[in-house]
Amino acid sequence: MVLRVGVIGGGQLARMMIPAAIRLGVEIRVLAETAHSSAELATTAVGDYRDLDTVLAFARGVDVVTFDHEHVPQDVLAALVGEDIAVRPGPDPLRYAQDKLDMRERLAELGAPQPDWATVSSAAELTAFIADHGGVVVVKTPRGGYDGKGVRVVREAADAADWLEVGAPLLVEERVGFVRELAQQVARRPSGELAVYPLVESVQREGVCAEVIAPAPHAGRIAQAAARVATSIAEGLGVTGMLAVELFETDDERILVNELAMRPHNSGHWSIEGAVTDQFEQHLRAVLDLPLGSTELRAPWTVMVNVLGGPADGDVDRSRRLALADQHAAAVHLYGKDPRPGRKIGHVTAYGEDLDDAMFVARAAAAAFD
Repeated sequence: MVLRVGVIGGGQLARMMIPAAIRLGVEIRVLAETAHSSAELATTAVGDYRDLDTVLAFARGVDVVTFDHEHVPQDVLAALVGEDIAVRPGPDPLRYAQDKLDMRERLAELGAPQPDWATVSSAAELTAFIADHGGVVVVKTPRGGYDGKGVRVVREAADAADWLEVGAPLLVEERVGFVRELAQQVARRPSGELAVYPLVESVQREGVCAEVIAPAPHAGRIAQAAARVATSIAEGLGVTGMLAVELFETDDERILVNELAMRPHNSGHWSIEGAVTDQFEQHLRAVLDLPLGSTELRAPWTVMVNVLGGPADGDVDRSRRLALADQHAAAVHLYGKDPRPGRKIGHVTAYGEDLDDAMFVARAAAAAFD
């Protein structure tokens, strides 16, 4: 019998699950928002992931449901579970990826290291937190933020006045003095088996991930600590599939949890070329409760650089030819998206024995798309 995986969301993560599904000999079906999505090759249904009837009709045709994003409403997820449809990750863990306030509260219960934080609903509450935390804080909308959206550095309550006027609680955090950002990925299957990837360093520009280095240079004991933290979160939340834990490394060599993602994640794209089992195959293995694969590195260093925006003239084909011809050591992944300022239209990866060489090749290949 061929196993059927249903992916809700037709973005680049679903697109990159397609080759992994082919390797595993499983059928992949995608519920996409539009007919011409990144995952068009596997799209079997088009519709609104917030509509219960649409999602139920799609889910009844597969063995397990998983996700390209975390935005499916909780009532829709609960209805799927109510019909004995396997949803992985399930509604309970997903709520901690959907709502940052819920995440902070649950991580506090688990004893995970975090920035100091609070829930605020008024200018007075925000002003008090700012005064107690050095005059500069970070305010986040609990839901819907990604790639720098829904996040503001705030020095006075007026900087978040429009958000406060909505009336919904906001998350406020201390502004962490970090030396770099890290990401730790863990895979977990329903049986409880875990697979831990090497800790990586991520470089952010204007709130968007620009580069990832695997493994994180000079991590030492921090790598061990990050693996312990991510494993405890995966087990504590009951995650099934890939979990990415985004971390701050502070100047006193501590790590603090920034955010969570319960799906393949941008910080793990390096693994397609750089690991024995890439994050997309690992995610499918996990949600299907198949034995997990090796997370060992294929080379000492792998560097992934995002292609952001794309060529100004829109000629992606020309840029691709330049990247492949001039930097034959780089792997080029494009997402089938039209160029647009700030948009992730793909990524490139290079690996090898020398970090500087891998970095040069990856950056040069990505520059072909400028």
